[in-house]
Amino acid sequence: MDGMIKIEKIIPGGQGLGTNEDGKKLFFWNALPGEIVDEYIITKKKSHYSEAIATKINHISKYRVNPKDDCFLSTSPWQIMDYDYELELKQELVVEIFREHHINIETPEIFTDFKDYYYRNKMEYSLYWDNEENKIELAFHSRGTHRKTPIKTSSLERPEIFQFAKKVVADLNNRHEEARKYQSLLLRCNQLGEVSGGLYENHQPHPVFKNLSDKILNKTYSYSPNGFFQVNLPVYEMALKEIKKHLKTEKILDLYAGVGTIGLSVASDRDLTLVEVDKFAFNELKKNCEGLAKPFLSKSEEALKFISPDETVILDPPRAGCDKKLIEKILEKTPERIIYLSCNPATQARDIKLLLEKYEINHIKIYNFFPHTPHIENLVILERD
Repeated sequence: MDGMIKIEKIIPGGQGLGTNEDGKKLFFWNALPGEIVDEYIITKKKSHYSEAIATKINHISKYRVNPKDDCFLSTSPWQIMDYDYELELKQELVVEIFREHHINIETPEIFTDFKDYYYRNKMEYSLYWDNEENKIELAFHSRGTHRKTPIKTSSLERPEIFQFAKKVVADLNNRHEEARKYQSLLLRCNQLGEVSGGLYENHQPHPVFKNLSDKILNKTYSYSPNGFFQVNLPVYEMALKEIKKHLKTEKILDLYAGVGTIGLSVASDRDLTLVEVDKFAFNELKKNCEGLAKPFLSKSEEALKFISPDETVILDPPRAGCDKKLIEKILEKTPERIIYLSCNPATQARDIKLLLEKYEINHIKIYNFFPHTPHIENLVILERD
């Protein structure tokens, strides 16, 4: 489509906001504030807004850079901007998100190790059948569509992963396999460069994935390649070191514990309780505890008996944030301190708005776990009034 649409700002979802002639909002990928979008492709239409990809731009932003990968819109749509500008944008977005929930905060510091490419330790690829060459190619789904786009390079994941993926595809082609037999190829790499994972066939891993292990703050963890484990361990360690500074109680409750990487890394020398609902993650959690802590298999919102006034509660929920029952129990028992790490500042701010009834914000710090993407990891320390 044609248009002369000026990009006003970047919204929390990561797109550039523009308004067309009839007043309808357009959310653009591949567009930065101040740029004029001349041509674009609509990827989603709703009654009050549309999502689109800018294909021709005027008044190029001074912050625009050439993306490293042709597939950047699929994996890391912020490859189009200067990295320092990305860091500033994420700071501004956290302030804006909290303001939308009527919480006024100072601009938080943002922390990064400045390794903005080749940092991901996990990647999932699609497989594409090239009809002309009669062979399988690695691919990603094009943003906003179900269409697969073959790739030749990918710079977000560690190089060991991409090299391993190419070997898997070469082996499939040597055996004259067809892409439609497999749903995806999932691979993970530990800090030593060891790669595990494999193909999904009939939505099951094939072969069964071999566990990996990694050291975080001198504690070694076992985990499954297809389970939850942080994708950027160096920056994650930076956040853990900050969390450790704020542990002022002997009793620590780690909710949404996963395989235990927060609680066990920062509080294994204390009276530590960890709660996790996923059975596979919980099995790894039990192994990782090694008698250092008390693991429990439960939903966090059903583990309310563990919350007490004389403890620190660590929250690291999924993107949906905390269950309301859990927030209500925290407000009832008022533990001394809450450490809330979130990959979704919007639901985090929603929860914190409720907690401010009896708590105040002591610290807010941002950690750039996901360079060249709109994703933001935000750490908030809450103190009981």
